[in-house]
Amino acid sequence: MMIYNVTLKVENEITDAWVKWMKTEHMPDVMSTGLFTDCRLCRLLEQDEMEGMTYVAQYFCEGMKQYNTYIDEHAQGMREKGFKLFGGKFVAFRTIMEIV
Repeated sequence: MMIYNVTLKVENEITDAWVKWMKTEHMPDVMSTGLFTDCRLCRLLEQDEMEGMTYVAQYFCEGMKQYNTYIDEHAQGMREKGFKLFGGKFVAFRTIMEIV
């Protein structure tokens, strides 16, 4: 089992709209690819929030095949939607983890 982990720093002025978009549009769109079995959105606590809040979006998949299919066929379009809506008001750092 793998976790596609996206850590995001979101500027304060867009936080509410961004969280709503993630929960009602983006994450459901990612799940609709059929490549992930579950997802969650978390807010990191005890972080410096002067420039924005930090969130973690996690998507669970069976293995690297599903992850690579998502990256190759869907990721670019999904990322472009976020940039069209929120521009440079967030920064994302992506990692892939294996559950042991």
